[in-house]
Amino acid sequence: MKGWLKGLIGVFIAVLLLGVPLISSYNGLVTEESNVDVQWANVETKLQRRYDLIPNLVESVKGAMEQEQEVFGAIADARARIGSAQTTEEQVAASNEMESALSRLLVIVENYPELKSNEQVTALMDELAGTENRISVERDRYNESVQQYNNKVKRFPGSLMAGLFGFDEKSYFEAVSGAETAPSVDLNRGRDKKKGRGCFVSNEKKGAMATTFGFGSILLFDDVRTIQKRAGVTRSD
Repeated sequence: MKGWLKGLIGVFIAVLLLGVPLISSYNGLVTEESNVDVQWANVETKLQRRYDLIPNLVESVKGAMEQEQEVFGAIADARARIGSAQTTEEQVAASNEMESALSRLLVIVENYPELKSNEQVTALMDELAGTENRISVERDRYNESVQQYNNKVKRFPGSLMAGLFGFDEKSYFEAVSGAETAPSVDLNRGRDKKKGRGCFVSNEKKGAMATTFGFGSILLFDDVRTIQKRAGVTRSD
């Protein structure tokens, strides 16, 4: 009887020693996955804000840029893809497509001085600039949460629990090429003192550029020459 009791106690202790770490690992995976979902919801909120701003911006510049139908078509296509995206991967791809299309549009706007002096366009550019900055911040936070979650999925004993309960690795929100080297922008540099508006500012050392309008800035996430080549325009200094 005593031997049987000792054996039972031993089994109980073994189960306890193995079970506690596994339960803790499972709970950790649930927590990290929840954090990823929360951060993605924050990203979606900012992407929706950009999505809502695009029609107003396009309508504001369309009249003066009737011959630029290609870039307007690219924006419309990207917006349609965002609206129909079902998965995180599809949303990321559509968002990056929209960033590229907006970059082309903003480069082309440089050839239309009347648009840069238009108060409505300026206000929309400023609002879009703030939205882009917030998207960048939330994207970084989302990627950090994905990294923490993926680390738990890949490390033992999390890998064991992930395999048993279907916790798969999640994809990062990769920015379009060049976003990681966005230039610093001096909002006072090149400002029209009479109108208080900014002008084109470039930072070719970093292979990227920014356009400033009013008191905000739009970061164009690509190489200067690449964007201009795609847009079919040249910039006058």
